[in-house]
Amino acid sequence: MITTTYQVQGMTCGHCATAVSNEVGAIQGVSDVQVDVAAGRVTVTSEGPLDTDTVRSAVDEAGYDLVGA
Repeated sequence: MITTTYQVQGMTCGHCATAVSNEVGAIQGVSDVQVDVAAGRVTVTSEGPLDTDTVRSAVDEAGYDLVGA
């Protein structure tokens, strides 16, 4: 298992966390998603390395921006 942390801009509440968690969690190979709204971080556990563009697309679909990746 691989754990990767991403910085996400624009999350402000529990709904934000749920939206990001649902979209990122739907990526093939993802087994766990932890969202820290206050820190603006999303920690993803997956079976193997994830393509950053795939994660960016999922975060974008939720309505937020992946920062610095």
